[in-house]
Amino acid sequence: MLFFTRAMKHLVLFVFLITCAVSCHSPQKNLEPEKVKVALRTIGHELLLAQKDSTSLVLPVESLSEDSYRLKFQYNLMIKPRDLVSIVKRVFEDVSLSEDYILEVSECENGEVAYSYQVYQKENIEIIPCLGRELPVACYNIVVSFSVKNETSHWMIWLLLIPVLGVSYLTIKYFYSEKNKIRVNNGKEISIGTYSFFPEQLKLVKQATEITISRKECEILELFVERPNQIITREELTKRIWEDNGVIVGRSLDTYVSKLRKKLQDDENIKITNVHGVGYKLEVGL
Repeated sequence: MLFFTRAMKHLVLFVFLITCAVSCHSPQKNLEPEKVKVALRTIGHELLLAQKDSTSLVLPVESLSEDSYRLKFQYNLMIKPRDLVSIVKRVFEDVSLSEDYILEVSECENGEVAYSYQVYQKENIEIIPCLGRELPVACYNIVVSFSVKNETSHWMIWLLLIPVLGVSYLTIKYFYSEKNKIRVNNGKEISIGTYSFFPEQLKLVKQATEITISRKECEILELFVERPNQIITREELTKRIWEDNGVIVGRSLDTYVSKLRKKLQDDENIKITNVHGVGYKLEVGL
Protein backbone atom coordinates (compact mmCIF):
# COMPACT_ATOMS: atom_id res chain seq x y z
CA MET A 1 0.00 0.00 0.00
CA LEU A 2 2.77 2.42 0.93
CA PHE A 3 4.57 1.79 -2.37
CA PHE A 4 1.42 2.47 -4.38
CA THR A 5 0.57 5.57 -2.34
CA ARG A 6 4.03 7.03 -2.79
CA ALA A 7 4.02 6.28 -6.51
CA MET A 8 0.66 7.99 -6.93
CA LYS A 9 1.87 10.98 -4.94
CA HIS A 10 4.86 11.31 -7.27
CA LEU A 11 2.55 11.02 -10.27
CA VAL A 12 0.23 13.72 -8.91
CA LEU A 13 3.22 15.93 -8.14
CA PHE A 14 4.47 15.47 -11.71
CA VAL A 15 1.08 16.52 -13.13
CA PHE A 16 0.95 19.49 -10.77
CA LEU A 17 4.39 20.71 -11.81
CA ILE A 18 3.58 20.35 -15.51
CA THR A 19 0.28 22.21 -15.08
CA CYS A 20 1.93 24.87 -12.95
CA ALA A 21 4.71 25.34 -15.47
CA VAL A 22 2.13 25.88 -18.20
CA SER A 23 -0.17 28.11 -16.17
CA CYS A 24 2.63 30.13 -14.59
CA HIS A 25 4.07 30.95 -17.98
CA SER A 26 0.77 31.29 -19.81
CA PRO A 27 0.02 34.84 -20.76
CA GLN A 28 -3.10 36.73 -19.79
CA LYS A 29 -6.64 36.54 -21.12
CA ASN A 30 -7.46 37.34 -24.72
CA LEU A 31 -7.72 41.09 -25.29
CA GLU A 32 -10.78 43.01 -26.39
CA PRO A 33 -9.44 45.30 -29.15
CA GLU A 34 -11.99 48.08 -28.69
CA LYS A 35 -11.46 48.08 -24.94
CA VAL A 36 -7.71 48.38 -25.45
CA LYS A 37 -8.09 51.24 -27.93
CA VAL A 38 -10.34 53.22 -25.60
CA ALA A 39 -7.88 52.69 -22.75
CA LEU A 40 -4.93 53.88 -24.84
CA ARG A 41 -6.80 56.94 -26.08
CA THR A 42 -7.61 57.75 -22.45
CA ILE A 43 -3.92 57.45 -21.61
CA GLY A 44 -3.03 59.78 -24.49
CA HIS A 45 -5.65 62.30 -23.39
CA GLU A 46 -4.37 62.32 -19.79
CA LEU A 47 -0.76 62.66 -20.91
CA LEU A 48 -1.68 65.80 -22.85
CA LEU A 49 -3.72 67.19 -19.97
CA ALA A 50 -0.73 66.65 -17.66
CA GLN A 51 1.13 69.09 -19.97
CA LYS A 52 -1.79 71.50 -19.91
CA ASP A 53 -2.68 70.64 -23.51
CA SER A 54 -6.43 70.30 -23.94
CA THR A 55 -6.69 71.09 -27.65
CA SER A 56 -4.35 68.86 -29.66
CA LEU A 57 -5.65 65.49 -30.81
CA VAL A 58 -4.91 61.93 -29.85
CA LEU A 59 -4.85 60.14 -33.19
CA PRO A 60 -6.69 56.83 -33.78
CA VAL A 61 -5.00 53.89 -32.10
CA GLU A 62 -3.43 51.42 -34.53
CA SER A 63 -3.61 47.69 -34.03
CA LEU A 64 -0.21 46.23 -34.95
CA SER A 65 -1.14 42.65 -34.03
CA GLU A 66 -3.55 40.83 -31.74
CA ASP A 67 -1.49 41.83 -28.73
CA SER A 68 0.29 45.01 -29.81
CA TYR A 69 -1.12 48.56 -30.26
CA ARG A 70 0.32 51.96 -31.19
CA LEU A 71 -0.77 55.32 -29.79
CA LYS A 72 0.02 58.46 -31.86
CA PHE A 73 -0.38 62.18 -31.25
CA GLN A 74 -1.20 65.14 -33.51
CA TYR A 75 1.70 67.29 -32.33
CA ASN A 76 5.02 66.96 -30.61
CA LEU A 77 4.98 66.50 -26.84
CA MET A 78 7.25 65.99 -23.89
CA ILE A 79 7.17 62.58 -22.18
CA LYS A 80 7.62 62.44 -18.41
CA PRO A 81 8.22 58.76 -17.52
CA ARG A 82 6.85 59.17 -13.99
CA ASP A 83 3.55 60.58 -15.32
CA LEU A 84 3.42 57.99 -18.10
CA VAL A 85 3.90 55.00 -15.76
CA SER A 86 1.38 56.33 -13.25
CA ILE A 87 -1.31 57.10 -15.85
CA VAL A 88 -0.93 53.76 -17.66
CA LYS A 89 -1.13 51.78 -14.44
CA ARG A 90 -4.23 53.62 -13.21
CA VAL A 91 -6.11 53.41 -16.52
CA PHE A 92 -5.33 49.71 -17.00
CA GLU A 93 -6.49 48.95 -13.46
CA ASP A 94 -9.69 50.96 -13.97
CA VAL A 95 -10.67 48.95 -17.05
CA SER A 96 -9.31 45.59 -15.76
CA LEU A 97 -6.88 45.29 -18.61
CA SER A 98 -3.99 42.84 -18.75
CA GLU A 99 -1.49 43.23 -15.95
CA ASP A 100 1.41 41.98 -18.09
CA TYR A 101 2.76 44.25 -20.79
CA ILE A 102 5.77 46.03 -22.28
CA LEU A 103 5.49 49.72 -23.12
CA GLU A 104 7.83 51.48 -25.54
CA VAL A 105 8.09 55.15 -26.41
CA SER A 106 9.64 55.44 -29.88
CA GLU A 107 10.67 58.39 -31.97
CA CYS A 108 8.45 58.96 -35.00
CA GLU A 109 11.22 59.68 -37.50
CA ASN A 110 13.58 56.74 -37.00
CA GLY A 111 11.56 54.39 -34.79
CA GLU A 112 14.28 54.28 -32.13
CA VAL A 113 13.07 53.46 -28.66
CA ALA A 114 13.53 56.51 -26.44
CA TYR A 115 12.03 54.93 -23.32
CA SER A 116 10.52 51.57 -22.33
CA TYR A 117 9.52 49.50 -19.32
CA GLN A 118 7.96 46.14 -18.48
CA VAL A 119 5.30 45.04 -16.00
CA TYR A 120 4.75 41.35 -15.22
CA GLN A 121 2.47 41.09 -12.19
CA LYS A 122 2.30 37.29 -12.05
CA GLU A 123 6.00 37.13 -11.23
CA ASN A 124 5.83 40.43 -9.32
CA ILE A 125 8.20 42.00 -11.82
CA GLU A 126 8.24 45.73 -12.63
CA ILE A 127 11.24 46.90 -14.66
CA ILE A 128 10.74 50.66 -14.72
CA PRO A 129 13.97 52.62 -15.28
CA CYS A 130 14.75 56.33 -15.33
CA LEU A 131 11.51 57.69 -13.91
CA GLY A 132 13.03 61.11 -13.34
CA ARG A 133 14.49 61.64 -16.82
CA GLU A 134 12.12 63.61 -19.04
CA LEU A 135 12.10 63.11 -22.80
CA PRO A 136 12.36 66.45 -24.62
CA VAL A 137 9.57 67.75 -26.82
CA ALA A 138 9.47 65.69 -30.00
CA CYS A 139 7.23 63.42 -32.06
CA TYR A 140 6.66 60.18 -30.15
CA ASN A 141 4.62 57.03 -30.60
CA ILE A 142 3.69 54.77 -27.71
CA VAL A 143 3.52 51.03 -28.40
CA VAL A 144 2.04 48.65 -25.81
CA SER A 145 2.52 44.90 -26.24
CA PHE A 146 0.36 42.69 -24.06
CA SER A 147 0.73 39.06 -23.09
CA VAL A 148 -2.09 37.16 -24.77
CA LYS A 149 -3.16 33.69 -23.73
CA ASN A 150 -4.03 30.95 -26.15
CA GLU A 151 -7.19 29.58 -24.54
CA THR A 152 -6.53 26.13 -25.94
CA SER A 153 -3.11 25.78 -24.31
CA HIS A 154 -4.31 24.07 -21.14
CA TRP A 155 -6.62 21.79 -23.08
CA MET A 156 -3.77 20.76 -25.34
CA ILE A 157 -1.56 20.00 -22.35
CA TRP A 158 -4.24 17.88 -20.73
CA LEU A 159 -4.92 16.04 -23.99
CA LEU A 160 -1.24 15.14 -24.07
CA LEU A 161 -1.14 14.29 -20.37
CA ILE A 162 -4.20 12.01 -20.26
CA PRO A 163 -2.56 9.10 -22.16
CA VAL A 164 0.64 9.54 -20.14
CA LEU A 165 -1.33 9.50 -16.89
CA GLY A 166 -3.26 6.43 -17.96
CA VAL A 167 -0.17 4.47 -18.92
CA SER A 168 1.64 5.59 -15.75
CA TYR A 169 -1.26 4.57 -13.53
CA LEU A 170 -1.60 1.14 -15.13
CA THR A 171 2.16 0.60 -14.97
CA ILE A 172 2.30 1.52 -11.29
CA LYS A 173 -0.71 -0.63 -10.54
CA TYR A 174 0.77 -3.60 -12.39
CA PHE A 175 4.14 -3.46 -10.67
CA TYR A 176 2.50 -2.81 -7.34
CA SER A 177 0.21 -5.82 -7.66
CA GLU A 178 3.06 -7.98 -8.93
CA LYS A 179 5.19 -6.93 -6.01
CA ASN A 180 2.61 -7.54 -3.32
CA LYS A 181 0.42 -10.42 -4.39
CA ILE A 182 0.91 -13.89 -2.94
CA ARG A 183 2.42 -16.34 -5.43
CA VAL A 184 3.04 -20.04 -5.12
CA ASN A 185 6.28 -20.45 -7.06
CA ASN A 186 6.38 -24.18 -6.56
CA GLY A 187 5.05 -26.69 -4.08
CA LYS A 188 7.65 -25.69 -1.50
CA GLU A 189 7.96 -21.91 -1.76
CA ILE A 190 5.28 -19.22 -1.36
CA SER A 191 6.01 -15.53 -2.04
CA ILE A 192 4.38 -13.10 0.38
CA GLY A 193 5.34 -9.58 -0.65
CA THR A 194 9.12 -9.45 -0.28
CA TYR A 195 9.23 -12.62 1.82
CA SER A 196 9.66 -16.22 0.71
CA PHE A 197 7.73 -18.65 2.90
CA PHE A 198 8.88 -22.30 3.12
CA PRO A 199 6.21 -24.16 5.14
CA GLU A 200 8.01 -27.52 5.07
CA GLN A 201 11.19 -25.96 6.42
CA LEU A 202 9.41 -23.75 8.98
CA LYS A 203 11.12 -20.57 7.82
CA LEU A 204 10.70 -17.18 6.18
CA VAL A 205 13.40 -15.71 3.97
CA LYS A 206 13.86 -12.02 3.25
CA GLN A 207 16.84 -10.81 1.24
CA ALA A 208 18.87 -13.94 2.03
CA THR A 209 18.08 -13.60 5.76
CA GLU A 210 16.40 -16.67 7.19
CA ILE A 211 13.77 -16.21 9.88
CA THR A 212 12.91 -19.38 11.75
CA ILE A 213 9.27 -19.81 12.74
CA SER A 214 7.61 -22.35 15.00
CA ARG A 215 5.29 -25.11 13.84
CA LYS A 216 2.19 -23.25 15.10
CA GLU A 217 3.32 -19.98 13.50
CA CYS A 218 3.82 -21.84 10.26
CA GLU A 219 0.33 -23.40 10.41
CA ILE A 220 -1.28 -20.03 11.16
CA LEU A 221 0.61 -18.36 8.31
CA GLU A 222 -0.44 -21.11 5.90
CA LEU A 223 -4.08 -20.38 6.73
CA PHE A 224 -3.56 -16.68 6.17
CA VAL A 225 -1.82 -17.34 2.85
CA GLU A 226 -4.73 -19.46 1.67
CA ARG A 227 -7.09 -16.51 2.10
CA PRO A 228 -5.17 -13.22 1.86
CA ASN A 229 -7.08 -10.03 2.62
CA GLN A 230 -9.96 -12.03 4.09
CA ILE A 231 -11.06 -12.25 7.70
CA ILE A 232 -10.46 -15.62 9.33
CA THR A 233 -12.41 -16.00 12.54
CA ARG A 234 -10.77 -16.86 15.83
CA GLU A 235 -12.99 -19.95 16.01
CA GLU A 236 -11.73 -21.27 12.68
CA LEU A 237 -8.10 -20.57 13.50
CA THR A 238 -8.42 -22.18 16.91
CA LYS A 239 -10.25 -25.21 15.57
CA ARG A 240 -7.86 -25.92 12.70
CA ILE A 241 -4.65 -25.28 14.60
CA TRP A 242 -5.50 -26.65 18.01
CA GLU A 243 -8.88 -28.31 18.48
CA ASP A 244 -8.50 -30.65 15.49
CA ASN A 245 -5.45 -31.96 17.26
CA GLY A 246 -7.37 -32.47 20.47
CA VAL A 247 -5.90 -29.43 22.19
CA ILE A 248 -7.94 -26.47 23.44
CA VAL A 249 -6.12 -23.20 24.19
CA GLY A 250 -6.93 -19.83 25.70
CA ARG A 251 -4.87 -16.86 24.49
CA SER A 252 -2.22 -18.86 22.62
CA LEU A 253 -3.56 -17.70 19.27
CA ASP A 254 -2.92 -14.05 20.11
CA THR A 255 0.61 -14.87 21.24
CA TYR A 256 1.52 -16.66 18.02
CA VAL A 257 -0.06 -13.96 15.85
CA SER A 258 1.95 -11.34 17.73
CA LYS A 259 5.14 -13.28 17.02
CA LEU A 260 4.26 -13.53 13.33
CA ARG A 261 3.67 -9.77 13.17
CA LYS A 262 7.16 -9.10 14.44
CA LYS A 263 8.69 -11.46 11.90
CA LEU A 264 6.82 -9.84 9.03
CA GLN A 265 7.29 -6.23 10.15
CA ASP A 266 10.12 -5.46 7.71
CA ASP A 267 7.69 -5.36 4.78
CA GLU A 268 5.42 -2.32 5.10
CA ASN A 269 2.96 -3.78 2.60
CA ILE A 270 2.20 -6.84 4.73
CA LYS A 271 0.14 -6.54 7.90
CA ILE A 272 -1.80 -8.90 10.15
CA THR A 273 -4.72 -6.92 11.50
CA ASN A 274 -7.00 -7.75 14.38
CA VAL A 275 -10.70 -7.47 13.56
CA HIS A 276 -12.07 -6.83 17.03
CA GLY A 277 -14.36 -9.56 18.27
CA VAL A 278 -14.13 -11.51 15.01
CA GLY A 279 -10.65 -12.69 14.11
CA TYR A 280 -7.60 -11.78 12.05
CA LYS A 281 -6.78 -10.80 8.48
CA LEU A 282 -3.53 -10.95 6.51
CA GLU A 283 -3.47 -7.73 4.49
CA VAL A 284 -1.19 -7.94 1.47
CA GLY A 285 -0.96 -4.99 -0.89
CA LEU A 286 -4.20 -3.24 0.03
